[in-house]
Amino acid sequence: MAEGNEGGAVSVLERLARQELEGCRVFAHDGTVLFTPDGQGHYAALWTRDFAYVVENAYPLLDPGEVRAAIRYLLRGQRADGCIPDRVQADGRAVYSAGAAGAPLGDPPTDNAQFMVGLVYEYVRCTGDLDLARQSLPALGRAMDHVPRSAEGLVAIAPGRRQSPYGFTDTVAKTGELLFSSLLYWDACDKMAALCAQCDEEEGLYRRRAEAVERGLDRLWDPACGAYRAATVDNALIDVWGSVFAVYIGFAQGDRRERLLRFLRDRYEAYVWRGQVRHLLRGEHWERLLIPVEEGAYQNGAYWATASGWVLYALAQIDLALARRMLADLLHDFQENGVCECINVGYRKLEHYVVSAVNPLGALRRLPELGASG
Repeated sequence: MAEGNEGGAVSVLERLARQELEGCRVFAHDGTVLFTPDGQGHYAALWTRDFAYVVENAYPLLDPGEVRAAIRYLLRGQRADGCIPDRVQADGRAVYSAGAAGAPLGDPPTDNAQFMVGLVYEYVRCTGDLDLARQSLPALGRAMDHVPRSAEGLVAIAPGRRQSPYGFTDTVAKTGELLFSSLLYWDACDKMAALCAQCDEEEGLYRRRAEAVERGLDRLWDPACGAYRAATVDNALIDVWGSVFAVYIGFAQGDRRERLLRFLRDRYEAYVWRGQVRHLLRGEHWERLLIPVEEGAYQNGAYWATASGWVLYALAQIDLALARRMLADLLHDFQENGVCECINVGYRKLEHYVVSAVNPLGALRRLPELGASG
């Protein structure tokens, strides 16, 4: 057991998460507390997806009133066409596209509606505040309608279109039908149906949309590899994050789930380093990017703890010893080198990254056999 781990892995990650959450708080122009992506206040804005991960995985560490106010702060930035902001700045300005406000990477990412649904769902699940659910449902419905989808019901970006996909790959020019954003859409449809049912609203539309995703994602399955590809046109590479996420959210079932678990176990050394996770298998890099990203850096080959919890959860289903090894490596790196956004050999980007701490924490709460270890 590493020094400082006496309270178990959950206690260690909770301590790190508290530290980052305290440091990430900034105040907006109207007094709303904004939870920025890093524990140094480097980004003076509230990002929809980062905040969604915080609420999903670390809600017990948050003040419910502050969460509610931050959700409303984001929703006030929704565009007339339904588009949810990528982030809202401390001055109240909503920014819809990834990248610098004055130099957008392209059209808005294809995931913010799904994360907004997840935010409201998790808050309502934890508080029972159906008033916020009822007030938010019309806006959430417009947001879900705004997400670009193919005729088969998958989230899609037309070839040649300059648009970010899932935000943790927002520099990557994926086109065609998309794996990760479609998985998020499936999950958001399930959550929208649950919110509708609680508010005595019709839920059938979202059940049907979820079923369409279930049918459509067969198009991205690679039977030879036993994993999913990231997209159907540009960057149609084996997607490690998307494949493990399909297991984590319960999308993958039966034989497909078993094949994904074997893929994750057998290819472990090809995508994990120091307990952190590459988007693609080692040696592969994205074929098209929206801006230049050096190979081995950031979203083009670095290792992230954002996905570590998903992998820990999956590995625990098939190889508990390997999951324990990964967890020990992750905690050791955090304690020795800090909680970074992403890492690689001779490379570390942005210390005190909140999601790197909270996402593994949320996964470990689902894994009592791992959470007490460390």
